Amino acid sequence: MLVVSNLEVSYGAIRALQGVSLTVPDGAVVALVGANGAGKSTTLNTISGLLRPRSGSILFDGVEIAGWRPERIVARGIVQVPEGRQVLGPLTVEENLQLGAITRGDRKNIVADIERMYEHFPVLKERHTQQAGTLSGGEQQMLAVARALMLRPRLMLLDEPSFGLAPLIVRDLFKILGKINREDKVTILVVEQNAQLALELADQAYVIETGKIVMSGNAKEIASNEDVRKSYLGY
Repeated sequence: MLVVSNLEVSYGAIRALQGVSLTVPDGAVVALVGANGAGKSTTLNTISGLLRPRSGSILFDGVEIAGWRPERIVARGIVQVPEGRQVLGPLTVEENLQLGAITRGDRKNIVADIERMYEHFPVLKERHTQQAGTLSGGEQQMLAVARALMLRPRLMLLDEPSFGLAPLIVRDLFKILGKINREDKVTILVVEQNAQLALELADQAYVIETGKIVMSGNAKEIASNEDVRKSYLGY
């Protein structure tokens, strides 16, 4: 589905990505793990059109999308859940979900999709009239994911979904993400500093260090790699 080749991105004189290449097969969960500042978020932001690459290629379903504006990329079927959630606090939970479908004209299906989101995230149904800004961090993250899914994406980019959340909440969230991948057929590329959880969820994985991919392969094999265990898994 997604093929990123030799991606180069700079912030002024700083080379944030140095020849990053990765693939995301249709229907898979792919994890990109690494330390803070390694280039994980920069990779996602470039794929989603928030950053323009200096060079390199990004193919989605065989179409070159590198350098496209974000709205064109969203219309193509790629949606990003940003780090820090960024829900619209004054709006209710349901209004946030409706906003996620703002570019869609199929009203009946939108109503059905909201109910589907409530099936995935029952706590959101309980809070559907509550202002999003008053939700807990975990509830806001669930809302951010659900809002993104309202666009019916084919590929969802997740940027640090566990950031700032309690371990039990994170476990529940990752279980739901696995269900969404299996049942709703949404392909996922997840950037995550919690490497252990990301590798448990993923089919394939990439390890990035200082803007370069240094390891790739089956997620379980990478999780069992001694260097990865020492550097990212803490044992």
